[in-house]
Amino acid sequence: MTLTPHQRAVRSSVALKALMALTGLLLIGFLLMHMFGNFKMFLGEEAFNHYAGWLKGETPDGGILYPILPAGAFIWVFRTVLVAAVLLHVYSALTLWQRAKAATPSSYQAKRTLSQTYSARTMRWGGVILAGVLIFHLAQFTVHSALTAGSFGATYADSPYKMFVGEFQQWWMVALYAIWMATVAMHVRHGFWSAFATLGANTSPKAQTVLNACAWAAAILLYIGFIFAPVAVLFGWIH
Repeated sequence: MTLTPHQRAVRSSVALKALMALTGLLLIGFLLMHMFGNFKMFLGEEAFNHYAGWLKGETPDGGILYPILPAGAFIWVFRTVLVAAVLLHVYSALTLWQRAKAATPSSYQAKRTLSQTYSARTMRWGGVILAGVLIFHLAQFTVHSALTAGSFGATYADSPYKMFVGEFQQWWMVALYAIWMATVAMHVRHGFWSAFATLGANTSPKAQTVLNACAWAAAILLYIGFIFAPVAVLFGWIH
């Protein structure tokens, strides 16, 4: 059966929503993994540096997924998948927004905008900003040149632990990080709910309540989990 242009557009939009949901959940998974890694700061310099080296395939055992992948290959595969997920997530979000804007009368769109929650209204531009900051953050903490030079002229190439401490001993860096993570948390709360709703989890009022509670829990967990280590550095609990 030949599909009409409208039917093709609907199917395309459904596919884009699913793509945005799946890539969003993948990015939340990355955030959880990153948060877990940050907690290793509390185990000391040797443990944190070993974990960082293990991810990069620099440990004697060949690192993560060795020998399934060559030593050091995982981190590049992971970064490639992560960047692809960010690009696909942003592309699907912007495409869906443009289609919705083109198909919605301006008067209705104005009323709809007023009824949206703050997190929903900031999803579009917040997502773009988050993608840019995420790329900067990864470059700052993973690219070799950043590790060698450091933000403040120190040499951190041999110790990711010292690099982490050096960055977050500055109060303004912790403040900026806390603000960024608040934006991440708002984005995750709305995105978590939207992703599972798109995938069919929002099937009843009870399911909606549970889903909303899980979305808030994920956002709060990520916010507290991410700022805990930087705050500990700032107050000298990690040094």
